[in-house]
Amino acid sequence: MECGTQVVAGVNPKRAGETHLGVPVYASAKAAMAQTPFDVAVMFIPPAMARDAAIDAIEAGAKTVVILTEHIPARDVMAIHYAAATHHTRIIGPNTAGIVTPGEGFVGIMPGHNGNIFQPGEVGVISRSGSLGTLICLNLTRAGIGQSAFLGIGGDPMIGTTTRDALKALDEDARTRAVVLVGEIGGAMEEAAAEYASGMSKPVVSFIAGRASPPGKKMGHAGAIVSGTMGSYEGKRRALEAAGVAVADTPSEIPGLLEAGLGGSLTHSAAIALRA
Repeated sequence: MECGTQVVAGVNPKRAGETHLGVPVYASAKAAMAQTPFDVAVMFIPPAMARDAAIDAIEAGAKTVVILTEHIPARDVMAIHYAAATHHTRIIGPNTAGIVTPGEGFVGIMPGHNGNIFQPGEVGVISRSGSLGTLICLNLTRAGIGQSAFLGIGGDPMIGTTTRDALKALDEDARTRAVVLVGEIGGAMEEAAAEYASGMSKPVVSFIAGRASPPGKKMGHAGAIVSGTMGSYEGKRRALEAAGVAVADTPSEIPGLLEAGLGGSLTHSAAIALRA
């Protein structure tokens, strides 16, 4: 709230009728919507309760539902996605660290309040991993490159907003001049994003985590697993490079690749004076 996020209501059936930090608490998202209309709902909910809470927010009319919860049963995730498709609601997650608009606000558990990590600028960052996304944004900020948005899409196998969806959103965002795509082994989202990136005029730089991961082993997220050749580091890198995306070997290379992609103009147009 101190960073600008407009929190208008909380939902907790056991605390309905109370207020917390001046914000009214309701028994359901539907009850909250009737009194204080909202656009975005964020779920800090245990796995067993996530389905009902998410569907409540969807049916209440939330345009976007951000689900931080990990380990939601697959059948429950499918029910959430079905409800979202029926009501035309965007789902971020599950297992997302959230979204950040530096200088304006954030939703989730990312350190959006930390000016040493996030600063307003012109580079959009997409990441399946919250911790790796934080490192990338820290490197950008230290290089004097601010961010237009951070989109944590989530590390689960079945997420509502894919890498391609997020890339399209930043491609259409007037404030974003370049995109950093932080991927990882497993699935085929980076390959699908590469196909979209091939038609973009904005430069895209990528880093794929899991280069040294052994096949068949889950690495961190539930979706980060290589089966045979599907989802491999090599396959993702080939697809991205074939689409004209510059792929960094290490996170520290990303600022230089961004500057090269924009002809060196990015740092000058989005320079940041960091506080000591």
